[in-house]
Amino acid sequence: MPTRNCSTWERSTWERSIWERLSNGFAPSGHVAVNTWDEPVHVTTRDGSSPSSRPAFGNWRLALYLNTFCSVSPSGSRAIIIAHGFALSPKVVNKIAAGEIIVAPVHALKELIENAVDAGSTSLEVLVKEGGLKLLQITDNGSGIQKDDLPILCERHTTSKITSFEDLTSIATYGFRGEALASISHIAHLSVTTKTKDSAVAWRAHFLDGNLVPAKPGQSAEPKKVAGRDGTQISVEDLFFNIPTRRRAFRSPSEEYNKIIDMVGRYAIHCQGVAFSCKKQGESGTSVSVQASASTTDRVRQIYGSSVGNELIEFATSDDRWAFKADGLVTNANYHIKKTTFLLFINHRCVESTTIRKAIEQVYATFLPKNGRPFIYLSLEIDPARVDVNVHPTKREVHFLNEDEIIQVVCEQIRTKLAEIDTSRTFMTQTLLPGAQWTDAASKSAVQDGDGGPPLAATSGSSRPRRNSKNLVRTDTSLRKITSMFTAVPATDQDENNTAAGDDDVLAAPENIQYATVDKESTVCRLSSIKELRAAVRDDMHHDLTEVFAGHTFVGIVDEQRRLAAVQGGVKLYLIDYGFACFEYCYQIGLTDFGNFGSIRFSPPLDLKELLRIAARQEKAEVQSPEEDFEVEHVVRRVAEQLMERREMLLEYFSLEITPTGELRTMPLLIKGYTPPLVKLPRFLLRLGPYVDWTSETACFETFLKELASFYVPEKLPPRKGRADSSENAEVTTRRKNIRWAIEHIFFPAFKARLVATKPLMKGGVLEVADLKGLYRVFERC
Repeated sequence: MPTRNCSTWERSTWERSIWERLSNGFAPSGHVAVNTWDEPVHVTTRDGSSPSSRPAFGNWRLALYLNTFCSVSPSGSRAIIIAHGFALSPKVVNKIAAGEIIVAPVHALKELIENAVDAGSTSLEVLVKEGGLKLLQITDNGSGIQKDDLPILCERHTTSKITSFEDLTSIATYGFRGEALASISHIAHLSVTTKTKDSAVAWRAHFLDGNLVPAKPGQSAEPKKVAGRDGTQISVEDLFFNIPTRRRAFRSPSEEYNKIIDMVGRYAIHCQGVAFSCKKQGESGTSVSVQASASTTDRVRQIYGSSVGNELIEFATSDDRWAFKADGLVTNANYHIKKTTFLLFINHRCVESTTIRKAIEQVYATFLPKNGRPFIYLSLEIDPARVDVNVHPTKREVHFLNEDEIIQVVCEQIRTKLAEIDTSRTFMTQTLLPGAQWTDAASKSAVQDGDGGPPLAATSGSSRPRRNSKNLVRTDTSLRKITSMFTAVPATDQDENNTAAGDDDVLAAPENIQYATVDKESTVCRLSSIKELRAAVRDDMHHDLTEVFAGHTFVGIVDEQRRLAAVQGGVKLYLIDYGFACFEYCYQIGLTDFGNFGSIRFSPPLDLKELLRIAARQEKAEVQSPEEDFEVEHVVRRVAEQLMERREMLLEYFSLEITPTGELRTMPLLIKGYTPPLVKLPRFLLRLGPYVDWTSETACFETFLKELASFYVPEKLPPRKGRADSSENAEVTTRRKNIRWAIEHIFFPAFKARLVATKPLMKGGVLEVADLKGLYRVFERC
């Protein structure tokens, strides 16, 4: 036992140094106090008894133990506190461990999502109240929990994922420690409602501190029979109710809710085939809603917006040397933000890695402007034997072998993809001149079959499986029409007279529009009214028709006056009212990009009242009876006043700018590459007065966006009298060419990418014209 003798000179200095370190408090129970200074030093416990194993010491001999504490006893006598080692109670241990694993509501949600996915769920619904501190509920349709397993469900280290430590080398599930539910039950009130497929009823159980507890005092703690659907619903209430300091550390429920939305969005993007939804309790609209059938690109678009979704590059790579494969989505050089959005999954586990993030940011440094950052979604699948998942309490970090080599391979693949896009973005191509020679690469290109497969071998003895002709889809949606590569050539007067109307398809070209990029960070819409309108579109979705649009092949425009086009979907031919489809698409774009529209700028600005006056005169000319007649100037003044009163809101939400002097400066831009028919602009502005409900927020946004969608619908054109209609003026001819190009090359490709076909569209805008199987039956060739 180390001791120290103090001389007279050292006395005051030694005493003062001790007391400078120890000034407040008292000897805690279970510790030993050594009284000192002017009386003989003797060892006493906190209750005053003298243990026989402790010797007494002479004056000014201080027994100093390593890692001891000193303080003032309640009586005022000075003391050195010598700590005894003793085991903490299980309740304290469990509470400490729970605080390490569940740091915030989002960590509890992460554990619950992973458990639900491990159970084979295809649908997850998250309900949140006060940022998850008051209520955090997740409902899935997985395999459920057996009733016999409920009593031990929340015991620590109870899991069905592994049976020995060696199983960690081949772990393929999210969970493996059996601590998630146990930890939650020690810091919250936990209830579980579960039903397996072979069970006739659901069972509900309540847990606290890892044990079953009754729902109400005086009731039995055993699980109760309740009505329920297959799967499990876990409700976490009053999180951190017994750790007040932790609960007070959370600044605001909205901040915690944003973290929850971010976590749900990450798993929604990664978990293919699983539907996700997340909303606040008491709200009808959802903050996150992803269908199970949505692709990864569509999931990114729904969660992070079209500004990210439209600029994504897909990549994939692998290397057998390091036993890994990687795939993901990254944005091209056209997109950049101030802070990197990095979604990393290693063996399907959402983790963080500063090393990987900085390496990929370094790749982008040569492509993006200064301080520009990308969006990155990366999924790494590494041999489980080469990954250590048990290195962090919340499992947000993992270690794996050959980290530097794997990062280098991934970065090289991303750099290659970006270089390809950068080349096509920087270097322009031109039409091949007559007499010019093809490049060697083109002359050496192999002939491929109609399905876009590998080059066909010129062997005579090869045999192919026989296919039923009536089920053969005679098109490849990945092929590109040769007419889409033609450029418009200015025609001479003689050419205009001799050009057939049918050549419009060949000569049709995009409008000569100049765009300027505005460096404006996109805003996240949190208005409940917009969320309700988005949810209404999702609820009205026609799944079969959406699949038809997602895989269709454009055939051609049938009637420009009635706005009809033909498309092929599988072995069926459909007639589409493209006016109706464009209306639905533009309305959905308005909801998706709400508050983030581009703008069409008029230079010089247009007189608002003059535009309204033009439309009012047109309306007055179409009046059928005296009762419907109106005074033009009165209507113009009323509508102009309405728009001027709300011009700040129109600019903020819809990018429709009206100057204080009553001039129209900008209009919202919904679709890049397409200019709405400006001939409809006066009537659009006039209809904003009587046809927009300005009294209710939800109704206002809905009616305004529908009027905006109607404005963007391509106009009806008069039918041509013949194939070579020389009487049609040049303006109508130009409009016809622009509309035909936009329908084929802008709208229908956009329908394929992101149109949610609705039931009204199916009922009033789509007609099945022919079915290949039916045609074979009619002509007796089946």
